[in-house]
Amino acid sequence: MNMEDTEKKKVKVNLQNLYREEMYTDMRTAAIRQLTPVKPNGEIDKTRKFVFVGQTNIMSPQGPLPVQFPIEAKNLQEAAEKFPEVMDQFLAKLAEEIKEAQRQEQSRIIVPNAQGPDSKIILK
Repeated sequence: MNMEDTEKKKVKVNLQNLYREEMYTDMRTAAIRQLTPVKPNGEIDKTRKFVFVGQTNIMSPQGPLPVQFPIEAKNLQEAAEKFPEVMDQFLAKLAEEIKEAQRQEQSRIIVPNAQGPDSKIILK
């Protein structure tokens, strides 16, 4: 991509989709990002909903793994109350997705001397 292409594809800020971000934490395991919808002048946009995102770390054999998940809530207190349940649901879904990926990986046919993913395998 040359300089002219870069100039033609300038990044534009969507002024109708601005949010102010605030972070809240219990200093142990839970962190909640609150995204407050704002107008281009910075005033709160009361026509749009707050967005809440839960964040935490889970321990894995490789060390802490950061995870984040949306929390449907009307306010910070409701988001904090829903945090444990939504986190558990998210982690259960994540565990299922990991198990499915492992099943798919284990069910692959391994052919000796295969040239790679584009190699053709002919079964008789």
